[in-house]
Amino acid sequence: MLSAAFNIVGFSWITSPAATELEVIVLDWFAKMLKLPSQFLSDAPGGGVIQGTASEAVLVVLLAARDRTLKKHGKKSLEKLVVYASDQTHSALQKACQVAGIFPENFRVVKADCSKNYAVAPEAVSEAISVDLSSGLIPFFICATVGTTSSSAVDPLPELGNIAQGHDMWFHIDAAYAGSACMCPEYRHHLDGVEKADSFNMNAHKWFLTNFDCSLLWVKDRSYLVEALSTNPEFLKNKASQANSVVDFKDWQIPLGRRFRSLKLWMVLRLYGVENLQSYIRKHIQLAEHFEQLVLSDSRFEVVTPRLFSLVCFRLLPPTSEYEGGRQLNYDLMDAANSSGKIFISHTVLAGKFVLRFAVGAPLTEEQHVDAAWKLLQDEATKLSGSVYL
Repeated sequence: MLSAAFNIVGFSWITSPAATELEVIVLDWFAKMLKLPSQFLSDAPGGGVIQGTASEAVLVVLLAARDRTLKKHGKKSLEKLVVYASDQTHSALQKACQVAGIFPENFRVVKADCSKNYAVAPEAVSEAISVDLSSGLIPFFICATVGTTSSSAVDPLPELGNIAQGHDMWFHIDAAYAGSACMCPEYRHHLDGVEKADSFNMNAHKWFLTNFDCSLLWVKDRSYLVEALSTNPEFLKNKASQANSVVDFKDWQIPLGRRFRSLKLWMVLRLYGVENLQSYIRKHIQLAEHFEQLVLSDSRFEVVTPRLFSLVCFRLLPPTSEYEGGRQLNYDLMDAANSSGKIFISHTVLAGKFVLRFAVGAPLTEEQHVDAAWKLLQDEATKLSGSVYL
């Protein structure tokens, strides 16, 4: 409300020095909390910026990577540019490719490895790149994920980073969901390999007590972002910008105008502090672990993938006579639970299985709420046991 009351449209330093400089400071704070490499800090060639969403973040770095590659290979090479991601990568990347003019047939979706909690296999990525190189195409962008939407999988960052560096490709890491957890020392290893990345993003509005919208993006070399997105009409020219002595975040994003988003981040950090924020994350993970144990204690259910953070993927086991493999059964369980108005769960499909997702992330969630949710699911499962499915 405070930032809305200020009504700042801080697209350049001259329009609001305070909004710009606070954003620089807060993004450096966050980078240090996550122990990101020094090249992502504002006093290095890189730096951080707040985007509205992770979709915007991946779009702007894709544009930067595209223009960097076209500068090397020529503008007529656009039809040869290839992007690589796993089948668990967020759909925002596919949309970014559409906006950036990447040919649909050059968007490579590499099948994730179900034996590794649906993380992508670097060997499969490397093989796909080799095939494309032999066909005269230009591999230029790899997107890895830390905490996929479906199963919270973590892609092998060091190996993918090595592949990207070996082929002079842009390496982006999308940690929109699980990035917040990595400020806890016991989860920081999930970011090992980030030093090989050209860009990294996480969503503070997902799991960091910050209201929507607030996606944090860091780049190793901001010049590529600015070159791809900069416009400089006469009516925006000013002494500070012309002297290149300030940061103008309009050149780091798609729109011109921008909110005073850094104020709410600053407020969260000042009110809670790092230790309290770490405790907040740990509590949610502990509650998810508690739910996981409840699922494991009931033989009617199974945990489908190993739990890494605060997401539990599970399902009600179908009878052997159920030809759909439990799809309709679990859909009906989800529908019954959500229709109760007491909880809300979502679903995904992993290796052909219809899977239910129980995500802990609300600020006021306590163990009693998890227990109540589980009892509701058990009761609904019992009702279904008398149906045609069982």
